[in-house]
Amino acid sequence: MALTLSVGKCTLLGNYRENNEDSIDVKVFPDMTVCLVADGMGGQAAGEVASRRAIEIIPRELKRHISGVVGNDETKTIVRRAIVQANEEIISMAALDRELKNMGTTIVLALWRKGSSVMYVTGLGDSRAYLIRSNKIEQLTVDHSIAQALVEAKTITVAEAKSHRYRNVLWKYLGSNEVGEGPEVKVVSLQAGDRFLLCTDGLSGVVTDDQLLNFVAEKQDMQECADGLCKFALDVGSRDNISCITLEVTESK
Repeated sequence: MALTLSVGKCTLLGNYRENNEDSIDVKVFPDMTVCLVADGMGGQAAGEVASRRAIEIIPRELKRHISGVVGNDETKTIVRRAIVQANEEIISMAALDRELKNMGTTIVLALWRKGSSVMYVTGLGDSRAYLIRSNKIEQLTVDHSIAQALVEAKTITVAEAKSHRYRNVLWKYLGSNEVGEGPEVKVVSLQAGDRFLLCTDGLSGVVTDDQLLNFVAEKQDMQECADGLCKFALDVGSRDNISCITLEVTESK
């Protein structure tokens, strides 16, 4: 069964921010499609610089190294190396420019190789990837926040983490020394009808998983879905920049 992707993307400044520190991109190469969402941090223009560099460096590295690679393990390694390279370059930029000191960014990405029946998904920080399948929603990435670390240590509950004062305090992101050899890369076997959502916490932080599920499941057009999700986040009171990419997997005709 040959598969193809339909894609929508949207990023909004929001009502409470002076600049948009989010960056999103969909890179379509002859042999792969790379979808990236990044949420910058660091104040002034630093966050914008970090998120923009992330979505430039990672596709560049993937394009450079992935040609000829066929196995899942090899592909996962190349994805991790691309993220590590982005981390190193962002840290170097911050060290050379006082105005960029302490800059960083989240990253979430989905990689589909043409002709493949799998999606590679990974992320750092608290931008998220979701899979919507059979009227269920599954979060594919793990937040690298202090609150989530407390959940994993069984110090607080999942419910308590949603309103915890450290829910937006990240311990791992691009621009940090905690990236190591890169994040775990999930390999998702695809089915026709699968939908994916990549988003910043300007969306997932205010819209519940059930609301995300219902919204993504009912929309037919992926661009309309992305635009509608960002507007919905504004309507329910998001105080952040809001960005998302929506994907639908369909059979090629």
